[in-house]
Amino acid sequence: MRPINFKKNVLATNIAILLGSMVSVGALAADAETAEENIEKIEVKGMRASMKASVNEKRFSNSVVDAVTAEDIGKFPDGDVGESLGRIPGVAVSRQFGQGQGVSIRGASSSLTRTLLNGHSVASTGWFDQQSIDRSFNYSLLPSEMVGGIEVYKSSQADLPEGGIGGTVIVKTRKPLDLDANSVFFSAKGDYGTISEETDPELSGLYSWKNENENFGFLISAAGSETTYQRNGIESLVGWGDIVPTTFEQDRERTAINGALQYSPTDNLNFGLDFMSLDMQANNANTSLFVMFPDDKDEACEQRNSLGTCTFYRRDGNGANPGWAQTWARQASMDSNTYDFNFDYENESFKVEGRVGNTKSEGGTELTSNYGFWLGTAADYAGTYDATGEVIKIDVANKNFTADDFGGQLSPAGWALKKQPNSDEETYAQVDFTIPTDLGAITAIKTGVRYADHDVTQETLPAIVNADIAAKDASAYYNGQISSGAGYTLPKPDMDAMLRDAKAAIGGFSKEGPVYKSGYGTINEENLSLYLMANFESDGIRGNFGLRYISTDATSDYFALQDDGSYADNLSTADASYSDVLPSVNIAFDVAPDVIIRSSASQVISRPNYADMFSSSALVGYADGTAGNEVVNTGNIALEPFKATQADLGVEWYFSPDGLMGVSYFIKDVSSFVTSSQTLDESIGITDPDSGEDSWTVSSKKNGTGGQIQGIELQIQDGFDNGFGYSANYTFADSDAAAENYPDEVSVFSDSSKHTVNLVGYYEMEDFSARVAYNWRSEYMMRELPGFYGNREHQDFGTLDLSANYNITEYLGISFEVVNLLEEDSVQLGVAPDDAEVKPELKGGYPAWSFEGEARYKVGLNLRF
Repeated sequence: MRPINFKKNVLATNIAILLGSMVSVGALAADAETAEENIEKIEVKGMRASMKASVNEKRFSNSVVDAVTAEDIGKFPDGDVGESLGRIPGVAVSRQFGQGQGVSIRGASSSLTRTLLNGHSVASTGWFDQQSIDRSFNYSLLPSEMVGGIEVYKSSQADLPEGGIGGTVIVKTRKPLDLDANSVFFSAKGDYGTISEETDPELSGLYSWKNENENFGFLISAAGSETTYQRNGIESLVGWGDIVPTTFEQDRERTAINGALQYSPTDNLNFGLDFMSLDMQANNANTSLFVMFPDDKDEACEQRNSLGTCTFYRRDGNGANPGWAQTWARQASMDSNTYDFNFDYENESFKVEGRVGNTKSEGGTELTSNYGFWLGTAADYAGTYDATGEVIKIDVANKNFTADDFGGQLSPAGWALKKQPNSDEETYAQVDFTIPTDLGAITAIKTGVRYADHDVTQETLPAIVNADIAAKDASAYYNGQISSGAGYTLPKPDMDAMLRDAKAAIGGFSKEGPVYKSGYGTINEENLSLYLMANFESDGIRGNFGLRYISTDATSDYFALQDDGSYADNLSTADASYSDVLPSVNIAFDVAPDVIIRSSASQVISRPNYADMFSSSALVGYADGTAGNEVVNTGNIALEPFKATQADLGVEWYFSPDGLMGVSYFIKDVSSFVTSSQTLDESIGITDPDSGEDSWTVSSKKNGTGGQIQGIELQIQDGFDNGFGYSANYTFADSDAAAENYPDEVSVFSDSSKHTVNLVGYYEMEDFSARVAYNWRSEYMMRELPGFYGNREHQDFGTLDLSANYNITEYLGISFEVVNLLEEDSVQLGVAPDDAEVKPELKGGYPAWSFEGEARYKVGLNLRF
């Protein structure tokens, strides 16, 4: 029997067992007594109590849920929400720009994870113009001080909003009626980075009040930070003949404000109003040194890989080409603002809950500029360039440059000046009814409806450049030096001066021509969902089963690319719709007072990424100064969603009040998949005005055949009376996707690591606590085609983190944190086979990208009473 058939049979058998159990439960005698929930209430006030509360939440849940609980106000287990999620079994986090950004669950891509804020949607965009618009939430926006807890649902249930094939993450903020009146928290920290060598400030605070009757209260919390982030690395552009040491600098200014009101006029009626404002100013400068291959590069090459790509070459100090240096300076930002009104009313006959709200995010680049120049002489670049390993090694005559090492004057390049704003907005409403019943083991029927109107817009607006752009000496734009990849030291850009003069060179922005028309696109999505779910409980068994109906109508406005290579003058509109019914069942068997067998089965969907749904034909790399980077990318509004049938079977042993040992088997059979096709060197009737290239990579979106993910999760944790405790988990995820789903022809799901390990040890006494945590994941595919960085394999990656807290007094404490103490590097290889339709640096094990690891140290003071 072939393995794929075996997997499907295992899945079908598991579902049949679950459905049979569901029927048996429904047929239990009508007089079966409902067991009273035996949930232990825990007041979280320390590291051990936080872990105990998380275990407690998992134990009494009807679904497959893991949780992270804050130790106290402002004391989340990690300084980064994404890092805390990465401690959960089966969860892996990407840290592409030094912070936890995307979360992947059980081998599914981070774009297939649904994130909810207090149970509702939260809009999110990006700040980087080289990354696509997807449905994932950027966790770097959310300060950990504002979070009270996080739940990760790995199984689905009918009353959960659809959208998470990997799982659903629910971020919970604090509420005023849950806190003591006049609760106050304040924290100040200094954050030092080992690459930037800068110490940056972080401030956060919270005040919560409620009246004597404890039926009205308000809470306000705020956090702000300024971070100087620097990433040094080496990038590869083999098609253009370059190895590129780079320095990415970013001035991050993050502010967050959360406000909450609660009013309970009676014991069974509650109202809530929440506001969350998240903002990040993310201006950045990316300085690159294009180390040109010599004029006689064929003769200079001494070693090639199986594809014929040169992996070792030697150049002398002669020739016309030194190195080309350039800085991309971008004014960038992203924000997210959410208003949510919610209520609930309960009596003996029913409970009704409802909410209505709006969430909106704006982001992207307000201005992109470029400054480029020849740097040094050909003699500076004499030496060897070795790409035979996982990281490129450069051994040349000179790696130290200042602004004095180039001739001529500089001005902002007119072809590069543009802005690329994005917006994401959803207005939503939902209402849920819970009706207690006396139908045998069925204790309640729950039903509800949710409606969401979602709009996404992307634009690219080229600048109208003034006739005369003044050129200046290098000292006007570069001041001092900065470290870079491969051991280089480069001129340090003055980001503010570059952006200031770029703005002065612009007379406005155009809404005409191929750049604007190719980059414009809208999506409107109307989503309706209805569900019916039954909760059941009897001696030794509990759970839920139900159905969720979903319906989606989508439209996209765009300028059509015509056969002659021009864009239409008027907008076209494409539309599509789909609907589905998603069953789910969750069962927990209490086989002993401290042993639970847990099982679930469901069908789940994740809607396509917005970047794949835009019907426009975007000219990626058009007039960007990089030859061979020309791509036309056409989306498809009619894409069907990702769809999977999944099941879980696990055993949990709660061997002590703090102790848990568990093992789970999971399987996801992905029947519908969104992918892309790509063809190199095609003519579309358009010539790039900057490079003169008339051959393009043509990329389009389509539905693929899916694949399967199956694996095992193991976890154990415990705490001891002597103050010590530990937590450890391991996840094996075998990801198998059809190779034809991807241009790189690698048959694994994006972001899927086969092995993930988390080890945490802690010590806690009355006034002191310390924790050491290690997180490791094996290699995984990062896919950003048709974007600049492409599809490549990130090599195994591990981080060692430390934290400690000491209470000086009852109200005053100090904290110390280290993230990535070992300064683990990010190494990314091109692993596509020889015949894949991708660039040479993405094939044959070529070292495509590598970035140096940075450790960050934080010291803080906190006040609470």
